[in-house]
Order: sequence, then structure tokens, then C-alpha cells
Amino acid sequence: MVNDKPKYVVGLMSGTSLDGIDAALVSISEIGTELNVNLVHFKTLPFSESLKTRILDLCDPDRARIEEISYMNMLLGELFSDAAKQVVQEAGLEMKDVDIISSHGQTIFHQPEKSTTEGYAVSSTLQIGDIAVIAERTGVMTVGDFRTRDMAVGGQGAPLVPYADKLLCRDQSVGRVLVNIGGIANITVLPPATSNESVLAFDTGPGNMLIDAFTTWASNGKQTFDDNGEIAASGTVNNSWLNELLKHEYYQFPIPKSTGRELFGIQYAKQLWELNTQLSPEDKIATITELTAITISEDIKRFIDSYQIGEVFISGGGWYNQTLRNSIKAHLPETIKLASTDELGIPADAKEAVVFALLGYQCVMKRPNNLPSATGASAPVVMGKIAW
Repeated sequence: MVNDKPKYVVGLMSGTSLDGIDAALVSISEIGTELNVNLVHFKTLPFSESLKTRILDLCDPDRARIEEISYMNMLLGELFSDAAKQVVQEAGLEMKDVDIISSHGQTIFHQPEKSTTEGYAVSSTLQIGDIAVIAERTGVMTVGDFRTRDMAVGGQGAPLVPYADKLLCRDQSVGRVLVNIGGIANITVLPPATSNESVLAFDTGPGNMLIDAFTTWASNGKQTFDDNGEIAASGTVNNSWLNELLKHEYYQFPIPKSTGRELFGIQYAKQLWELNTQLSPEDKIATITELTAITISEDIKRFIDSYQIGEVFISGGGWYNQTLRNSIKAHLPETIKLASTDELGIPADAKEAVVFALLGYQCVMKRPNNLPSATGASAPVVMGKIAW
């Protein structure tokens, strides 16, 4: 059956980098079993520094307060609503033209490892930015809170992007790795469509999270990210310290695995920053940038032969860090093509918001939208809750 009237869906995403809310307006149409997803317009609604600080406080168990979590849940619902309305308006459409809004929300806690209480082994995750507020302010059916459904069937609730990677980016004859470098870095390993190998995906470790924290401290708050990797390029990697950093237990965990601020957040960053006081800030940033590059590239190399990998596509803010990008390239075989997801028709900045538009659409269509081989779930499930 041909669906000649595309559905307009707004995907909303705020990640661990806390740059702001990414909003992607996409059109989705179907021809038989084929989904066509096209980006119509994209924008980012930046967070103020004061709001960013308040969200960061929610991620810190020593500073988070229950009344602040409750308040920010509702406030972020207002901000997500504004982001949706702005991206639609800038596209020349009205909210009545939009069929679905799909929001990832803002993760403030993610605990994929189970702990046992009262005889129940439970993992947990929490995203805020209330979808009822979004639905009310926009007048559009809103989908959110995706991760908990996957965790209910034994998954880690992450990563969720690989489902869309498999649907939209797989090649018939060439294996691909899709890398997203936000606060945390993750990869999706896509074998050629003719292969019998399963699609795999997992978080490799820190992406921009440690680099951003170090840059903020090195500049006394004047910079919150290393623009184009210029600070890292001016420093020298300390290999002995780098080798110590690579001994972190997360890098040896079996896949599937996922992580976040709980392991690589501000507390870990402060601990590292205060080590090796003899190193210059530039050398520290160079070393921590190399840590991100090596943990990504080493995980890619594990699959080059068995998955016939010939292409690597990068999305997220890390694509704009030339020092990081060049280091990843240098650690991979020369035969591997390295490019932005722009070449696949998905701008590097917009990718995750586009993905959540698709996940929300599939939820409304009552189709499973997780990828058990990536999350470790025992079964495919329909993720997402709906506010009408």
C-alpha cells in the first residue's frame, strides 16, 4: 500500500552534552514495507548556562533534590514545547499540520546494571521533560519515555539509535559503522545486508563529556567546548597517563553495554583533572581527547574483518572537533572511509532528533522499535508512552 500523504513528525532530543534541545521536523511516508524519512527542518534551542547548571545538579546524587527534579520535569516540558513550535514555524507549517511529537527527554539518571531489593532485580532510568505538558502546549499527540519498556524486558534501555541506523543506513554490499559522539560516544556496527551477522551497538565510553569539562576548567568558564579541537592540538598526549585511563573497567565490559554521567560525569572528570598536576591544561585536554579517539577506534577495529567494514560515518558534536576526528582516522586502516552522516542525508547535528521522530512514529503505528541485539533485551517491544 502506498501512503501518498506523509506524516509530519517532530523529534526532540537533549543529550548528555547539554547543549540544548535539538528539534527535527521530518516527513515520513511508506511504500509497502519501505519507510521514507526526510528531514524538513532542524534547529537547536540552546540552554542558558544557568539552566545547564541546574540540570547538571540533577545528575549529581549529592546535589539533586526531589522538588527540583519535579519542577525541572515540568519546566523542560515547556522548553521542549517551545522547540517543537519553533521548528514547525520556521518550516512554514502550523502545529495543526503535525501528526506526532516524539521526545527523548533529558536523561538525569541511567542505571542499566540490576540491583536486587525485596527479591526483585531492577535496573532503572529517568528522563524528564513531561510529555503531557508538550501535548497540552502544542495540541499534538506526544510520545516519550522510550527507554523503560526495553529495560522491562531485560535490555539496557540504550542505545536506541541503532534501530533507526539499521532501517535507514544499511548498505547492500559494504559494512558500515555509525558513530555518534555526544557527551557519550556510541557506535552501531552494520554488516552488509547480504550478511548473516547481527547488527551490534553499544556505548564505547566518553565522547565530548570529559573534553568539555576540561575545557571549561582550563578556560575558567570562558569556553565550554574545545572549538575544532584547537586546545587539544596545541597540547601533547601523555602516553603513560593515557595507558592508565584505558584500564577503566568499562572498556573491558562485554557488549551490549551502555553508560553515562554515572561513570564518566563531573565527579570522574574532577578526579582526572586534579591528577598529574605537572601537566599543562593543554596536555590534559590532548590526552583526554586521545582517550575518546582510541576507545572509539579500537572498538571499530574489532569488527572490520567479520563485518566487512569499509565506511565509518560520524554524527554529533564530536564531528566538528578536527583533532578528535583526525585521531580516529589515524587509528583506523587507510582503506576505511571516514565521513559525516551528512553523506547519508542526515546532518550530523540532526541525527538523534531524526531518529526519535522515527521511534515515535513506529510507536504510534504499534511496531516494535527496539533492537535487542544492541540493548540486550529478550524480545522486540514497542517503546514509548503516549500523551494525547
